[in-house]
Amino acid sequence: MADTANLKERIHRGELIFGVGALLYFSRSQLEDLLGQGDYDFVYVDSQHVGLCEIDLENFCGHAASLGIPVQFRIPHTRHTYMTGRYLDLGPTGIMVPEVEDVAVVDEAVKYFYYPQIGRRSSGGVARRNLSAFGEPTDPGSIDRLAYADWWNSNGFLTIQLESVEAVINARKLAKPGIDLLAFGPNDLRFSMESLPHSPFKTVDECIRHVLEQMKDSTVQVSLGATSEEERDKYLEMGVTVLQVAPGM
Repeated sequence: MADTANLKERIHRGELIFGVGALLYFSRSQLEDLLGQGDYDFVYVDSQHVGLCEIDLENFCGHAASLGIPVQFRIPHTRHTYMTGRYLDLGPTGIMVPEVEDVAVVDEAVKYFYYPQIGRRSSGGVARRNLSAFGEPTDPGSIDRLAYADWWNSNGFLTIQLESVEAVINARKLAKPGIDLLAFGPNDLRFSMESLPHSPFKTVDECIRHVLEQMKDSTVQVSLGATSEEERDKYLEMGVTVLQVAPGM
């Protein structure tokens, strides 16, 4: 397993980062078997298109923490962005917000992802990632609140998903301070292009290249899913640095 000591910094440096998808109900042994199939930097779990039990998320993040792998969690809906801090209290290291088009959603994500004085995330929760390094999680009075907040603000990674032509066009505006990754939702993006006869983009690859060009002088990186080695290699050649790959890749 790759070194994940500060994944956020590695993302910003443009290092090649690989993740793998899992299901929230995985046991520790199932997750360990999955991670044994490749050299992964994070594990991704979804709640937008599958059922969500918060206890499953907390247990899954506990398994991942014991195996030394960060969890990226896609929240159920764009309108749930205000609950970002709530989900983070259950143990993820990264959050993905789907279907982002408006700067106001980005502002809300940053607000509830980061602790003061960057954001307004509330302090609490015994299942938070790496909390035991700053005190005894079951004894709130022992937690070094400021030290943990500083650690989190330097380590948690925040992703927004571009799934429309409008989002692709405005990617630079959406990549505000506090955003680490711009991910793509290719199928919804195709719906968007198909709904616009005069769309400036005709393929997902054109959209990716446009966003990469907008981000070329930024530490915000582009993230995609790859289901084959050919697709992975194509995206890497284009300049994508963060990929969620199929098990075994």
